[in-house]
Amino acid sequence: MTSLTTFDTFPKDSLAVVCGATGGIGKAFVDHLRASGRFSGVIALSRSSSPALDFDRPETVAECADYVKSVGGEVRLIIDATGYLHDETFQPEKSLRHIDADYMAKQFQINAIGPALLMKHFCPLLPRSGKSVFATLSAKVGSIGDNRMGGWYGYRAAKAALNQLVKCTAIEIGRNKRDCVCVTLHPGTVDTGLSGPFAKSGLKVQSPDEATANMLNVIDQLDAQKSGGFFAYDGTELPW
Repeated sequence: MTSLTTFDTFPKDSLAVVCGATGGIGKAFVDHLRASGRFSGVIALSRSSSPALDFDRPETVAECADYVKSVGGEVRLIIDATGYLHDETFQPEKSLRHIDADYMAKQFQINAIGPALLMKHFCPLLPRSGKSVFATLSAKVGSIGDNRMGGWYGYRAAKAALNQLVKCTAIEIGRNKRDCVCVTLHPGTVDTGLSGPFAKSGLKVQSPDEATANMLNVIDQLDAQKSGGFFAYDGTELPW
């Protein structure tokens, strides 16, 4: 396992929650957090967990938040590793003529609405003082300022929407949780079923283990002054 921080910026013996914990990136987050020994518990949520977390059934988000609350202990770190890019029916659009209403709706359901519901139900669980973090996986292609190629309409738009939702949440929760950090993270190109098939020649491709170690190092270094930001896996702040 790639070495990473000891999470010294977090109070010891608190809880961490990983949403989307059965995906390549989500599972690697869980493994790193459990191996760190910093957290008293790491709660792994997914469509196959009990209770299940399924963005196609929005009521499950509140049910999972209630479950986390019932476990007891301070929740200091929430990582949203969910995401959707393609499946056996839909592929990213290469041009306007490929835009499909059902595909775009699915993009927003999983990449924007689902994480927004996580913020609604999970961020209130974070303590009022001391460092806490809500981090969700965005994508560099969701940056409007960095968009030079076009295409991928639904995915780009949904991730741009996610960035805005996180910014709004950071402002609101920062009013009474002044040490809280709410950010979006770009994991880079990772060798998973989501982005691996689209890796271009010459592009740096990370393993899930490497990518999550890098992102956790970024999370550990962030403070409340960086809340509402959009960061790459190497700590670089990305344009909106």
